[in-house]
Amino acid sequence: MLQSWAMTDASSLIVGMRSGRTDPRDVTAETLDRVAASDLNAVVALRDRETLLAEAAAPRPGRLSGLPMAVKDLSETAGIRTTYGHAAFADNVPTVDGPTAAALRGAGAILIGKTNAPEFGLGSHTYNAVYGTTLNPWDRSRSAGGSSGGAGAALAARLLALADGSDMMGSLRNPSAWNNVFGMRPTHGMVPAAPAGDPILHPLSTDGPMARTPDDLELLLGVLAPGYRKQDARPLKVGWVGDWGGAYPMEDGVLALCETALDGLAGPLAPPMRAPDIWHSWTTLRSFSIWQKIKPLWTDAFAAGSKPEMHWEVERGRTLTLDDVTQASAIRARWARRMESVPVDVIALPAAQCFPFDARLDWPKSIAGRSMDTYHRWMEAVIPASLIGVPAISVPVGFHGGLPMGVQLIGKRGRDSDLIHLARQMHRAQPWTEQRPPGILNMPFG
Repeated sequence: MLQSWAMTDASSLIVGMRSGRTDPRDVTAETLDRVAASDLNAVVALRDRETLLAEAAAPRPGRLSGLPMAVKDLSETAGIRTTYGHAAFADNVPTVDGPTAAALRGAGAILIGKTNAPEFGLGSHTYNAVYGTTLNPWDRSRSAGGSSGGAGAALAARLLALADGSDMMGSLRNPSAWNNVFGMRPTHGMVPAAPAGDPILHPLSTDGPMARTPDDLELLLGVLAPGYRKQDARPLKVGWVGDWGGAYPMEDGVLALCETALDGLAGPLAPPMRAPDIWHSWTTLRSFSIWQKIKPLWTDAFAAGSKPEMHWEVERGRTLTLDDVTQASAIRARWARRMESVPVDVIALPAAQCFPFDARLDWPKSIAGRSMDTYHRWMEAVIPASLIGVPAISVPVGFHGGLPMGVQLIGKRGRDSDLIHLARQMHRAQPWTEQRPPGILNMPFG
C-alpha cells in the first residue's frame, strides 16, 4: 500500500514524529526527493542535502519540531539566499533571520530553502529574473498566482505540509484560491514585522499562514503570531457581497462556485463602501509605501533591472504629495469605521476575480470583457480587507474546468478565530483540499 508523509496533514505528521512512529530524516529525505522531481519551480534555493538530514536527525523542540519548510523569498533567512525575486539580490545571503524565519526555526522547523515569489512581491503572478516562473500544479500551463505562488503550488503538490506567505494586496489569498489550499491574512500587527520603516502610518503588508487544512492553518498562525489566542466558536452572521454591486468584474464560474459553497451560510449584503473610494485610497497608499521602501535602492542600474510594474509604482509614488497621502488616509479611516459597523460578522466575496491565467502572460488585460487599466486592477476584490488590516481568509470552493477557486471571508479586527472556525465548518462539509493535482501520484515517495 502506498504510504507517504505527503498524503498526511502537518498536524498528524508532527504527532507521528514526536511519538517516534515517523522518522524526521525520512520526512526530510522524501521532501527533498519530491522537490527535485517537481517541474513546478515552486521551491528554490535548496540547502545541502546532507546538512539538512543531519539537522533532521536531531530536531529542535517546538510546535513544528522536525517539519521541513521553505520560507517565502521575500523574507530574510540566515545562510539561505534571499533574492526578493530581483537580479540585484541574486547572490544575497543574509546573516540574520527575519521575524518569520526566526519564528519557524524557533518552533523547530527545518528550513530547506525558499518558495518562489515575484519581484518584490509585485503582481499576483510568480515569475522573476532569478528563478523564472512558478507553474500551477492543477494545470502547468497556468499561473500559480502570487506573490505567495511558490508556497501555494508547493502545498498543493504535496512538496510541503505547511508554508508561510505574505499579503500586501492579496498575496496570501489569491494563490491559495488558485492552488486549492487555505491562506490567511491575519489582523495587521498580530504577526511581528521586521523593525524597519514606519509601522503605523502605512501598515499594508503582513505575513501569514498557508495550509491544506484549517487546523494546520491555525497551528502555523500560532507560531507566526505568539499573541494569537484561539477564541470559542460562536454563531456568525455572514454577508455575501459577490461582485461588490457590479464593481468587480468576474470571470464566468467564479461567483457560482462561491455562492454554492456558502449555501445556507450567508445572506445578501449591499456593498458597505464605494469601490472607487477604496481603490483610490489603496493605490495611493500602496505606491507611496513601495516608493519609500525602494527609494534607497533606486539607482539607474537597479531601475534597469526592474520590471514595468515596479517602474509604474515608483513613478506614481514619487509624485504623490502630502495632501494626496492625507486624503487617502482619511478614506481608509472612514472605511475602517464603516467596517466595524456593518451588520454582519463576516463579509464574503470571491478571493480572485478570474481563474488561473496563461503562465506566459504578465497579467490579464481584461476580465469578463472589461479592460484592466493597471497591472493589479484584476485583483481589486482583495483590497477591502488589505486597506484596513482586518483578517481575511481564502477557503477552497471547488473547480471550474479543472481550475480551483476560493471564497474570501473578511472578519472584524481581532476576530481571526471567527474565520478559522468558519473555514473549518466549510472544510468538514466539503474537504476540497483532499483532492490532488494531476500527476501527484507519479512523483517519488520515500
